[in-house]
Amino acid sequence: MKRTLLSLLSAVLLLAFPSKSSAQLLATKDGPVVYGHHHLNTTNMAAQKKFFVETLGGKLVTIGTNNTEIVEFPNVLIFFRSTQAPTGGTRGTTVNHIGFSVPSLRPIVARVKANGFQMITNTEVPGREVKDDIAGPLQPGGASIAFALGPDEVKVEFVEAKQQTIPITLHHVHFFNPKNTEMQAWYVKTFGAKPRSGGAFPAADLPGVALNFSPSTDPVVGTQGRALDHIGFEVKDLEAFCRQLEADGVKLAVPYRKVPALGIAIAFITDPWGTYIEMTEGLDKVG
Repeated sequence: MKRTLLSLLSAVLLLAFPSKSSAQLLATKDGPVVYGHHHLNTTNMAAQKKFFVETLGGKLVTIGTNNTEIVEFPNVLIFFRSTQAPTGGTRGTTVNHIGFSVPSLRPIVARVKANGFQMITNTEVPGREVKDDIAGPLQPGGASIAFALGPDEVKVEFVEAKQQTIPITLHHVHFFNPKNTEMQAWYVKTFGAKPRSGGAFPAADLPGVALNFSPSTDPVVGTQGRALDHIGFEVKDLEAFCRQLEADGVKLAVPYRKVPALGIAIAFITDPWGTYIEMTEGLDKVG
């Protein structure tokens, strides 16, 4: 019966039209730099909508004069390059996976499996006890976690936050790199993230997101062309920010420019390990 109800709900959501609205990046009020978006390469938008909208509960919206379809979650927007086949999944790149927090893991795990997607918790948390595709806390008071594989092999982590009052929100972006501490220092310096140590890996915080940095014994490649092509930060006064980056020796891969179709400004850089990064200004106001 539960599986039937889930299937019926999925069918209803699949037929829903995207709403026309302004994007919402709730954390923009909390700092000059916040996380903005993930940008995915894909040739299967139907599968992407089934995963991010029907399964995870994101909101499908259209923005800009070109009616670009995106998926909105609290504090992160997901953009798609819908005619670009990715050269591989997220594993093996500098951005190993993206993370969301939910009040309870069991409902999201059930929806992932009911909608035909793969849970991969067992392979992603060696040494931790896994039951029903959920890994228990590493220590008392810690969080339980679970991992799924989305379309085009985008790896997604779910973190249980029992006190959370909304169904799902951005939680973290998880980098893998043999030089993870150097990577942490670069993101702290470049984007003003607040460094944090302790736990299983170093991290750095920006409003609404944690940037996690795990050591990797295997080599990793850059993100451009893969399923997660680039990550994005929303920046106040982006033009001045770009001038400061260049003064600090950071080369702009795409110089500051305006995008009239969306009413925003953008620029791109690549971190020293190959992570392609878009910076935007005004993304939270597009509509």
